[in-house]
Amino acid sequence: MKPEKNQARLFYRLDEVSRLAGLEPKVIENWENEFSFLNAGRAAGGQKIFRQKDLDVILRLKELLIAEGLTLAGAKRRIEAELEGRTAEPVHPDRLRKTLFEVKEQLEEIAGTLRKRSRKV
Repeated sequence: MKPEKNQARLFYRLDEVSRLAGLEPKVIENWENEFSFLNAGRAAGGQKIFRQKDLDVILRLKELLIAEGLTLAGAKRRIEAELEGRTAEPVHPDRLRKTLFEVKEQLEEIAGTLRKRSRKV
């Protein structure tokens, strides 16, 4: 259940990744420990956040493990090969501007959430 392109975000909380991937949070955390190419960060409140790239990798891992029946080692080799095959695309100025605008919106949303939480404390 991959989000539509116009709904894709730059960052997702662990609970959002869990819901989108249809996996328990503990499974995602175990995969994060197992696979070095999954790099969750931490939000200011200590909450794990994942990038769109990480969500894509998690969805691909699920596909390889469940649909294709690969082992963890086999899925790891496949993903590493797929990631190595990617090349950097030139960034179009309009695309960069749109991405920066989306980052700004998401940072403002995070800041608003943090302000609400700090008022409750």
